[in-house]
Amino acid sequence: MEGVSSITFISFVYFTLCLLLGFFLLSVKSKNRISNILFASFLFLTAIDISAYFHNLFFKGFSNFVMAKSLLAYLQMPILYFYVLSVCYSDFKLKPKHLFHCIPFVVGNLILVNRFYTKDASYIANLWKDFNGIWELVFIHFSIHLQFIFYIVLIFIVLNKYKKIYYQNFSDTATKTYDWLFQFTLVSAIAHSFVIIKSILKYVDGNFSFPIAQIVVSIIGLSIVIWLVFKALKYPELFKSVDSKIEVFSTDETKCTEDTEHLVKLDNFMKKQKPYLNSSLTLRNLAQEIKINSRELSILINQNLNKHFFDFINEYRINEAKNILKNPSKKEYTILEVLYDVGFNSKSSFNTAFKKHTGATPSEYRKQFYN
Repeated sequence: MEGVSSITFISFVYFTLCLLLGFFLLSVKSKNRISNILFASFLFLTAIDISAYFHNLFFKGFSNFVMAKSLLAYLQMPILYFYVLSVCYSDFKLKPKHLFHCIPFVVGNLILVNRFYTKDASYIANLWKDFNGIWELVFIHFSIHLQFIFYIVLIFIVLNKYKKIYYQNFSDTATKTYDWLFQFTLVSAIAHSFVIIKSILKYVDGNFSFPIAQIVVSIIGLSIVIWLVFKALKYPELFKSVDSKIEVFSTDETKCTEDTEHLVKLDNFMKKQKPYLNSSLTLRNLAQEIKINSRELSILINQNLNKHFFDFINEYRINEAKNILKNPSKKEYTILEVLYDVGFNSKSSFNTAFKKHTGATPSEYRKQFYN
């Protein structure tokens, strides 16, 4: 009984936080309104899903409403997938073709028509006595888990493409979009593995393992929502999207081979004009400045220098930072002033990039010259 009361309390808090965060996202003014709507929808569906742990307080016995409600879980991952697309790609729009993602939800409901939706509560109650023997429920239960795995893979594919496009076209080091979405997807995948274990235990040992597993899963889910609330409040403008039409350039292309003239022109421009000091410099901006096609510039950097645009720009920024850090006249500059002066806009990104190129942190590098 204690376990039941615990799961009811935890799941109700989980349910409430999902609703509050969902309404918060809908109330926030954002340039990418569709992302907020999609993520709020995902949270609302999550709240509906978690309500299964306490809906018996409001709905007595078995009803078709409760059964239909549980099938909304089929819509959670498609909506999360659309959310990731909308955050990563600024040109994302919902289209009629996206309705195909609702097919599992429709099929799931059709499967339940014969043995559930057309029967009365007493008939369903008798069926429920042999829960493990109801093939329709077993099928739906595990097909939802398979669907989750399918969409998690799709999301990781989208994130991988986004990362490639970003690194090849942008120099902004504040890549919080990728970090946030990757972290959330990874945490969700790990958390759902516990849900799968819980589902297995549900069919193996319904008297002991299932209630304990429910509590563990609810605590994990609650922790994730609290983390989401923290992220939403700390980083209200978290995301930077790219255009999905931007092509990912392959380093295998041979159209632009060793091009000494372009490389010299590029290096001279970088050293004299210092465009890297602009924290929002993009591949397109730089290509326009040196009067070269964006595609050719990307291939030039990728093939001849074996670098992404992101790393190429950061190398100049780090060299500029090294000059400042060892300059006696700028000895009083703080690390924060240095990173902003050279084009970075994040201390953590600056420290990571600096250590990658020099093997030391900015502070450690400076101490080499001023003991």
